[in-house]
Amino acid sequence: MIKVEGLTKEYAGARVVDGLDFEVRPGVVTGFLGPNGAGKSTTMRLVLGLARPTAGRALVNGRPYAELDAPLRQVGALLDAHALHGGRTARGHLRWLAAGNALPDRRVDEVLAQVGLADAAGRRIRGFSLGMRQRLGVAAALLGDPPVLMLDEPVNGLDPEGIRWIRTLLRGLAAEGRTVLVSSHLMTEMALTADHLVVIGRGRLLADSATSEFIDRHGRTRIRVRAVDPVKLDALLGGAGLGARLVGATAEPVDGGAWEVRGAAPEQIAAFAAAAGVVLYEIAVHQDSLEEAFMRMTADSVEYRAVAA
Repeated sequence: MIKVEGLTKEYAGARVVDGLDFEVRPGVVTGFLGPNGAGKSTTMRLVLGLARPTAGRALVNGRPYAELDAPLRQVGALLDAHALHGGRTARGHLRWLAAGNALPDRRVDEVLAQVGLADAAGRRIRGFSLGMRQRLGVAAALLGDPPVLMLDEPVNGLDPEGIRWIRTLLRGLAAEGRTVLVSSHLMTEMALTADHLVVIGRGRLLADSATSEFIDRHGRTRIRVRAVDPVKLDALLGGAGLGARLVGATAEPVDGGAWEVRGAAPEQIAAFAAAAGVVLYEIAVHQDSLEEAFMRMTADSVEYRAVAA
């Protein structure tokens, strides 16, 4: 398990990570989310002992990373797919890591096959695409068969097949009882992969909950309705009658003569329409996606905001 307690990091007086407290448990994929500059990569570096915290601590299986015996056998990490020696071959890179951690050479070919790079094992890394470098980075993380995995943007540069492979791999590793922490800006992919979310903004913890709970709490549910006679529907929902009958409900017109209603259950809307003699032929529940819920929840924590022309 990964445990972060009061973790704080300051650079030149600026607090990048601010008193974080969370746990990453085994058996589930935990998504680590936040806007650019939120402190995700810094937090992962602090967990891996690549930076010293200003305050607080980060533990892996109850110990700081620097105190772990044979760390590659306990924690596998991918932080930067470009941090590779371009003159080495893929096999040479992994053999160097294996030798430094007393791992058998057979593991090198096993993980190369596992990530789909068996045919490129003898090629120089400088000729690798970003997707190939990502696969090699994942191979390095898996080399010691560790119980804890930490991956920063692992799908960056991968094609659709590679993205699906990463998703299947991470869920399979979690199903084996491993601890899996993965950061990504691809909300659609996180919705398909992560069972649990840790969300930070401006270095502070914003949410620590199951993915479904996060969407329910921060997303919006709306009911889309259409009627056989759209003029009658406009008259029914466009005035003050809806709010009088269904307290707290609001409605607004959308495309194609449909209306979206918030604050009421589908059966309440159906009964309201039936009582007014309005025949509905569509009544559908729409729940915000993880991306929509994330954007709404982190709106005040975005540091770099572009302005559309």
